[in-house]
Amino acid sequence: MLVYDTIVVGGGAAGFFAAIKVAELKPNSSVLILEKTSKLLAKVEISGGSRCNVTNACFDNKELAANYPRGSKELLGCFYRFNPTDTIQWFEAKGVQLKAEADLRMFPISDSSQTIINCFLNEIDRLGIEISTQTKVESIEPQQDGFTLHLDRDEKVACKTLLIATGGHTKKEHFHYLAPLHHKIENPVPSLFTFNLPKHPICALSGVSVIDVEITLPEHNERFRGPFLITHWGLSGPAVLKLSAFAARKLHDVGYRYDIEVDFLPHLTADEIFASLKQQKSGKANVKKKPFESIPQRLWEYLLNNSGLRSDEKWADCQNNKLQDLAHQLHKSQFEANGKTTYKDEFVTCGGISRKEIDFRTMESKLHPNLFFAGEVIDIDGITGGFNFQAAWTCGSIAAETIASRI
Repeated sequence: MLVYDTIVVGGGAAGFFAAIKVAELKPNSSVLILEKTSKLLAKVEISGGSRCNVTNACFDNKELAANYPRGSKELLGCFYRFNPTDTIQWFEAKGVQLKAEADLRMFPISDSSQTIINCFLNEIDRLGIEISTQTKVESIEPQQDGFTLHLDRDEKVACKTLLIATGGHTKKEHFHYLAPLHHKIENPVPSLFTFNLPKHPICALSGVSVIDVEITLPEHNERFRGPFLITHWGLSGPAVLKLSAFAARKLHDVGYRYDIEVDFLPHLTADEIFASLKQQKSGKANVKKKPFESIPQRLWEYLLNNSGLRSDEKWADCQNNKLQDLAHQLHKSQFEANGKTTYKDEFVTCGGISRKEIDFRTMESKLHPNLFFAGEVIDIDGITGGFNFQAAWTCGSIAAETIASRI
């Protein structure tokens, strides 16, 4: 049976990053990465439309931590040790330049995830780290001086320090290989999903976007403001995805049936909207000419129709009760959601190893010495925008530093 200084279970972002850093800090150590599939760095490849959203240009640690619906408190201290500035410097030292876009998402200047993948693979090769793909860990057995991993094909390997970085799992039973470690698993449920409105008329406006709306889940006391997109199945865009993350467990518990309110003019009150509409009555234009620049024309005509106003009707002829109804729809359009659609292939879950059982100063298990966790396998998840990768780099870095000190 082969024995390694360190075994990393999971060939994704957190696992690769930690393995590389361990080998950098302890050049003569033996490090093995185990990946159950044939694909390494799968989520890195597809992230950001295959451009790889490496991190976010949010350089205030408190603001950064606020982007994690689960784990913000624990990650705050971690970010003082490894944050987006450190991520940028780490990749630059490997010859990979990153750029920030207007929404603060950061990508390699090549706009290709393959740049990040090649960076990792080159470092793995340079440092002599072993990789075994299509190798499934069936169970993990703690020993007095480390761990024995029981693999498929009746094989075994052992290590002194062990890092679990398998990413998120969609079902609790997928954590079965960790059962001998007796860690509490928070039930995994989807995060980052769109709101489905089956057969709702607004879906006919698929492709229409609004740059700034406020979306509220009134029954769950959750709201978020930001860009908004109508799709052929319902509501999407950054505001929806962020709201879905913060309300992930609540919406799961109600079977993804819930009420939604959308404020298309969040910078104005209902009374201010109504006053603006009444001012239009002094002109000669028809109602098709919209007074609010931020409202797309197709959406405007949809709201007019819902208020009983014809697009060829003159503003001067509009009844105040219909204008009041239009103002209400602009301020608080109401929808009933039924179901969700996961955001492309970038599936994110909340749930995983309980944060209470991990020492975030070291990323070490509180139950087993020399057992570490990093990445989405922990009950930590961020909103869209590079935050999940940043958590992977941060946790992987801290785990690697501790592991290197134990070898």
